Amino acid sequence: MKICIYGAGSIGGWMGARLAQAGHDISVVARGATLSALRANGLQLVEGGKTLAAQVAASENSAELGPQDIVIVAVKAPAMTSVAAGIAPLLTQDTTVITAMNGIPWWFCDGLGAGFAGKRLTSVDPDGAIAAAIPSAQTVGCVVHASCLQDAPGVIRHHFGNGLILGEASGQPSERVNRLVQTLAAAGFNATASEQIQRDVWYKLWGNMTMNPISAITGATTDKILGDDLVRGFVTSAMLEAKEIGARFGITIDQAPSDRHQVTLKLGAMKTSMLQDVQAGKAVEIDALVGAVRELGQMTQVPTPFIDALLGLSRLHARTLGLY
Repeated sequence: MKICIYGAGSIGGWMGARLAQAGHDISVVARGATLSALRANGLQLVEGGKTLAAQVAASENSAELGPQDIVIVAVKAPAMTSVAAGIAPLLTQDTTVITAMNGIPWWFCDGLGAGFAGKRLTSVDPDGAIAAAIPSAQTVGCVVHASCLQDAPGVIRHHFGNGLILGEASGQPSERVNRLVQTLAAAGFNATASEQIQRDVWYKLWGNMTMNPISAITGATTDKILGDDLVRGFVTSAMLEAKEIGARFGITIDQAPSDRHQVTLKLGAMKTSMLQDVQAGKAVEIDALVGAVRELGQMTQVPTPFIDALLGLSRLHARTLGLY
């Protein structure tokens, strides 16, 4: 199949390289140093002590790449406005768009049932431009459970994890998702289908909505964040607010925050993606990770004083650094 990767960073590059190795026709929308590296050396994946190189078509102009069977959007949330403006030449009415991103996506409410379907989250899609450019009916969400780093432009290092969970933005099962799961499994991913992808998005967010911004503000790894009694208490309180929000729109979490803390601690001294972005001087995805949760709290009439404080502090910190 013709598959375009929109955003060949760590996750997009990992997926693109694997799919290229499986024999698919891979192209990449990229710019700057990444575009130059892809044209010179192809897409390189360091995995299991080996470096795999895949030749891919690369351009900063999506019109040069043409219509695709699948487009995998793997950018940070702040880049979605530019993706929405440039994605049209890649799409036909039969193209499937897979969003492999962190946080709450613009289509999240579409799969929550009556009372929420069709509502727009202004925190992630302020003017509706993203939803207009990428129809929900053509969108499949993807929750990634893997750790990858970008060693250099066009060079991706896979550390651990191989999980991809896929589901329709509508929150309903489909044969299309089953076919995508088969395609990704054939490329070596541990791919599974979700009956409601919003549940998987919410569960992953429940952990990283606090770890990411706190690490960005403090520069601390996750073990140090949870090792401080007062900070861990703050994290727990914010997670309890989010747990109540989810329960109001029908996604319950059976765990206690302390259960999730133990899972996070098992990962060791982890440097979050948002801390990596701050250190690299890149825009941070605060709105998709925290702002959208606050907005969902307002929709469900759940008070969120701890989430509000987390949003305010992380937003101020990022603005001061010119990253928001």
